[in-house]
Amino acid sequence: MANKRAIERCLNIADMRVLAKRRAHKMVFDYIDGGSGDEITLARNSGAFSEYPLVHRVLKGVARVDTSVEILGETWAKPFCLSPAAGNRLFHIDGERAVAHAAADHGVPYTLSTLSSVSMEDIAAIGDGPRWFQLYVWKDRELVSQMLRRAKDAGYTKLVLTADFPLAGKRERDVRNGFTIPPTISLGQAIEAVRKPRWTWDYLTGASISYANLSTETPAVSLAQFVAEQLDADFDWDDAAWLIEQWQGDVLLKGVLHPNDVKRAQSAGFAGVILSNHGGRQLDAEAAPLDALLPARKAAGPDYPLILDGGIRRGTDIIKAIALGATAVSFARPYLYGLSAGGYLGVKRVLDIISEELALDMALTGARNIARIGVDMLLANCLAKAFD
Repeated sequence: MANKRAIERCLNIADMRVLAKRRAHKMVFDYIDGGSGDEITLARNSGAFSEYPLVHRVLKGVARVDTSVEILGETWAKPFCLSPAAGNRLFHIDGERAVAHAAADHGVPYTLSTLSSVSMEDIAAIGDGPRWFQLYVWKDRELVSQMLRRAKDAGYTKLVLTADFPLAGKRERDVRNGFTIPPTISLGQAIEAVRKPRWTWDYLTGASISYANLSTETPAVSLAQFVAEQLDADFDWDDAAWLIEQWQGDVLLKGVLHPNDVKRAQSAGFAGVILSNHGGRQLDAEAAPLDALLPARKAAGPDYPLILDGGIRRGTDIIKAIALGATAVSFARPYLYGLSAGGYLGVKRVLDIISEELALDMALTGARNIARIGVDMLLANCLAKAFD
């Protein structure tokens, strides 16, 4: 059972991370918390925001602020959505259901992972907000077609193609922990399970964990082995055109950083791009999505949807991303910390924190609505303009 009082006392995402680490099995926490290699990219994703100081404006009449946005024909209550993440029932028995409920409560889209531990049909039955579905590129084209038909039939409105995952990155924490979905049992994992009784009770009393959109019989293997066996590393732009035609609706391309890839995605017919490096879990020592935002916006033009995914921890991070050209932002780690700490209550508290911070920070910077957020809120741009 979730510690409701401890969750309510969390003032920020860092507090929720502490609760998650306290409750979750080590292999689970490290899977959520870790990145590839030396985790340089992981640190860069959040650290990049500190390089853009904000400057506030005064006498702007900000007693009320409007955080809503219109994106691809949908109205979101806030300028963020929830990124896909695999196997959520391994983190907490509530799994993807908790995330979908919290997203519906906040009026924002939740992108369900292909590798979810609750089926796309079950998640589609939760709430009436925007439903997005994330797709990996499988070697079996008939499986892809089946996935698309199921997602359409279940009412998913947007498709998100993850493109930065042709092979699994070198995630050393996962290798050391022997991480698999579903878990395999070893002596070390059993000892850790004794140390984390609340997580272990959920795991032992809940239904078995599997990739619910694929098969209940999926064997336990490492992520690297699963990707090598099932996903198509040869998938290219021609194959992407086939996928867009198959879906016959809005498809967004996730996992883009280079401005030339943004332009190619735009010309190929993608409805938008999600700037992402897979949360620092693939190529190490590369740029953060925030670093790529200005050149991406220049390449895409002013109106093409660009969603920044990576490093969001505060309301000010959202403001900085939008000021630099993002249409909206997306994140997974913050809500996964909440899920691991306390299921639905934890996820909802994370979204509450970020929403409250965003509204407060918008008021403090003088932005009554999202359209008022611009580059003149960033100190470097403000000074350059003042001394032109």
